[in-house]
Amino acid sequence: MNEAGWPAPAKINLFLHVTGRRPDGYHLLQTVFQFLDLGDSLQFECRDDGVIRLVRPVPGVSEQRELTLRTATLLREYVGNPSLGVDIALEKRLPMGAGLGGGSSDAATTLLVLNRLWGLHIPEDSLAELGLKLGADVPVFIRGRAAWAEGVGERLTPIDLVEPWYVVVAPPCQVSTAEIFADPELTRNAPPLTIPAFLSGSGRNVLESVVCRRYPEVGKALAWLGGYAPARMSGTGAAVFAAFNDRLQAQSVAEAVPAPWAAWVAKGCNRSPLHERLIRTA
Repeated sequence: MNEAGWPAPAKINLFLHVTGRRPDGYHLLQTVFQFLDLGDSLQFECRDDGVIRLVRPVPGVSEQRELTLRTATLLREYVGNPSLGVDIALEKRLPMGAGLGGGSSDAATTLLVLNRLWGLHIPEDSLAELGLKLGADVPVFIRGRAAWAEGVGERLTPIDLVEPWYVVVAPPCQVSTAEIFADPELTRNAPPLTIPAFLSGSGRNVLESVVCRRYPEVGKALAWLGGYAPARMSGTGAAVFAAFNDRLQAQSVAEAVPAPWAAWVAKGCNRSPLHERLIRTA
């Protein structure tokens, strides 16, 4: 196995509007994704006996629900070669239910790295379409660029952003995305934004009020971090973040985070650390 592992970086949503709902029930969104130099790590060892297995099970997640196994199986079925197999070792660093895209990023790393290791040469567009079957956030991790996103999150326009230092705080709760999007009080008609309006400071996460009502600890984390800098929730939560120009300042804030919240200092990245690694090792 590759000793260093392949990165599966976190993402944050710099804003998130729900602008409508499709006839099939999926919500229409506007958001901006940016990556962090923080995330899970995966190692892969190819097999030729068709066995796809996770070396270390993820606590609390059954094999049927484990996303990297489902991803590798889907990719093998897509190319129609039943002899393709792999041992996957997943080092889970991102908390589940935090809105940091951990599962989606794990899936994208699995698709991109196995595409290389299995010698499949599937184009990026096709991998993004395949990834969308696994989750709405998977395509942005496949593309690997900070992006303005619309639709259900799959219509992506690359965007250049400042790359500050972030303090990310995660209270000890897992937020159910399905629960939040089903809440009758969710704002589903937020006014659409333009990219220039966002870059001028407009936009918010319209899910925050629903999440904070259902998960008061998220509201406490937002209020605490907001005492240092403007804070926002990522995705459907539970993680919240704030931007700082200076790493030392961010570090001092992270060190002050009260227990039992987890906290990280991470650099914003307009290019996915996974894609940087893929380019270096091509």
